[in-house]
Amino acid sequence: MPNYYEMRLVVGFEETNVVGNVYFVNHLRWQGRCRELFIKEKCPELLTEIADGLYLATLHCSCDYFAELNAFDEVAVRMSLSSVKQNRVAMKFEYVRLKNGSEERVAFGEQEIACFKRENGQMEATPVPSALLVALEPYA
Repeated sequence: MPNYYEMRLVVGFEETNVVGNVYFVNHLRWQGRCRELFIKEKCPELLTEIADGLYLATLHCSCDYFAELNAFDEVAVRMSLSSVKQNRVAMKFEYVRLKNGSEERVAFGEQEIACFKRENGQMEATPVPSALLVALEPYA
């Protein structure tokens, strides 16, 4: 079993700019989408905690670009756990173009989230839910 969670996508025209390559901000959107699908598939009980007031606030996200992507490129976004500290989770994202059975690393990203709950009208740090920790464990 790979030590990453993978989301695959095919780039659409709406994700490209006037030059024809993928507009840089889409890589960050894909990070968020990958994280959301991970929760839906691997940790759906977290959705109940979110409905009950848990906030997953993004504190930091970044992306380094190595090669351009274009419309109809098939891309794998691979998320893995970088670290867990107190109420924070850091993740890494590898962006890989899939073509004719080969893989090309086209970008690398990072993201850090923090867990909060609203208490008496204030946002208070709360530990990372155990269900999320268990779901992330295989991806460390």
